[in-house]
Amino acid sequence: MRSPVYVHVAVAALLGLAGLGGAVAAQPASAAGAATASMPAGTARAVFAGGCFWCVESDFDKVGGVLSTTSGYTGGTVANPSYEQVSSKQTGHAEVVEIIYDPRKVSYAQLLDHYWHTIDPTTRDRQFCDVGSPYRTAIFAVDAAQLQAAQASLAALSKSKPFKEPIVTEIVPAGAFYAAEDYHQDYYKKNPLRYQYYRTSCGRDARLKQLWGAAAQTAH
Repeated sequence: MRSPVYVHVAVAALLGLAGLGGAVAAQPASAAGAATASMPAGTARAVFAGGCFWCVESDFDKVGGVLSTTSGYTGGTVANPSYEQVSSKQTGHAEVVEIIYDPRKVSYAQLLDHYWHTIDPTTRDRQFCDVGSPYRTAIFAVDAAQLQAAQASLAALSKSKPFKEPIVTEIVPAGAFYAAEDYHQDYYKKNPLRYQYYRTSCGRDARLKQLWGAAAQTAH
């Protein structure tokens, strides 16, 4: 199943997805991606990297208080990167999801707790069958309060975690966010069978259950 190149490309080839919105043909990321769109009053923003952004979107869309999720790229050195640039490890970016949420309904601490239970924090530059720095896990804090909360969450988790391996997830200040190509947005809704095949074949939920047990946040 695992390709020595990138798993999204391999799965696209396996499923015959060459016509999927250009599939893995070049499609520039949104030109407006560098700047976060105006947010409704009273909302807040979070940015998480957890491997495949299709899966991270799916995992956070089911959280009450989350208003929107946008797949994209951050943490690299190239402005407005394409998927092909990012996945070929030319830019230093990670696949991430930008989350707009209502802090009156869900706190950042609750989002952090949900995040930890949707990833494998013990693997560096990899999530499940996706290998390479674009698939690293990272919390991109948008301000000092988030940075402090993330560090406190990591410290608490390090004491209570149900596994022996060290946690290697990065906690770093957020930089420019670039929205991914349209065909990546809401992929799990637009292509449910292909998405579920990818997620299952990648072993994501099986590994989460192995790590977290009943606390794992897996696909339903």
